[in-house]
Amino acid sequence: MTGSESVVRGAITVYDLCRRVQGAVAASAGLQNVWVMGETSDLRTSGGHCYLELIDKDEQGTTRARIRANIWANVWRSISASFLAATGMQLTSGIKILACVSVSYHPVYGVAVVVTAVDPTYTMGEAVRRRNEILKRLQEDGILMMNRELTWLDVPMRIAVISASGAAGYGDFINQLYTNRLNLNFHTRLYPAVLQGDRTAPTVIAALDNIAADSDNWDCVVIIRGGGSTSDLAAFDNYELAAHVAQFPLPVIVGIGHERDVTVLDYVANMRVKTPTAAAEWLVATATSALNRIENLGNIVYKTVTDRINGDRQQLAYISAVIPGSILTRLTMARGRIDNIAVGLASVGSRHIAPQKARIDYLVESLKVAPFARLNNASNNLNAYQALIKALSPEAVLARGFSMTTDAQGRVVKSVSQVKTGDVIYTSVADGLLTSTIDILKYKL
Repeated sequence: MTGSESVVRGAITVYDLCRRVQGAVAASAGLQNVWVMGETSDLRTSGGHCYLELIDKDEQGTTRARIRANIWANVWRSISASFLAATGMQLTSGIKILACVSVSYHPVYGVAVVVTAVDPTYTMGEAVRRRNEILKRLQEDGILMMNRELTWLDVPMRIAVISASGAAGYGDFINQLYTNRLNLNFHTRLYPAVLQGDRTAPTVIAALDNIAADSDNWDCVVIIRGGGSTSDLAAFDNYELAAHVAQFPLPVIVGIGHERDVTVLDYVANMRVKTPTAAAEWLVATATSALNRIENLGNIVYKTVTDRINGDRQQLAYISAVIPGSILTRLTMARGRIDNIAVGLASVGSRHIAPQKARIDYLVESLKVAPFARLNNASNNLNAYQALIKALSPEAVLARGFSMTTDAQGRVVKSVSQVKTGDVIYTSVADGLLTSTIDILKYKL
């Protein structure tokens, strides 16, 4: 017998080998009903069954292991329903799960991994753990609170919007903003981005970069999405995206979920609202409040000027009433003195009467003219006073290019010592109101 004949007599078929593998796998307790941690990938359904991959990544995010798995229809219905009820999101790709699996081997179809159960509490805890890790990293980098600490303009009217083009949430936002009852004139521009799936973070970051390059034209940024599953929100638990929002130079409003849904972006943005409509409602309410403050200030200025004018009119009326009475009194006293002089002169004699009578006649004529001259002078003086008062009125002062500055409490600012850096002041000019924020104070030495 040759050596090759001896080897052939001891060889087994491929089928026999597969049977041995099949038996070994079936006999291994470590491959049956094993709980496995992994991330879902390429998850799809067909014919009621679920097909997916379970992958394992290292700390750098590199895939180091991958295996196909199946969830048969009768089990998939139960697993998907319980997972949705517990977590509020669909079981889909990109989610870390804890699954109970059994491994089998078939001589024709090869290795099969069958998922028989999924623990949703693990997924919930993993999402919280990941979110906390990102928040801790942002805190350590010193950027967690940067956007939240930005100061808003009193009236943010120029709004850059990041949303999916044609999305219902964007339509709700625009409709709520532009149909406000006061017809407030907002200005918006859409910077399109994908708000779900793997492309969320890079497209939103790109939109933020475009807005930053044009930041002088905008007062704030609104990131909104409407509807969608809770699982889509996992894309917003991303460090790079959160870091961009946290360090953005304009205040950011985030409205990407509902009341119970929270992402890392909700922690770093200046303001978090439930829905796109709520974001528009806040902007309208803020502008309405500012308009009310301007109207109140206008009412204060109007009342001040009106009170001043009324006071001046009363003073003029008093002067007009007093002057004629004073002149008549003096005229009566003068006539009494003339009568006394006339009586005295009658006793002097005819030779002295003629000269004195002439003087008396002159005085009488003078007295007839003098009151009216005094009245005319007094009238001219009153007209001059009225013109002066009008020229010195607040309205005239403002019209000549002067202004009046008040603080947030409505007090007139007369000295730099009344304000400090960061305070908001209001400056009234002839045709409106200016709002400013104190940047640098310089005191007169």
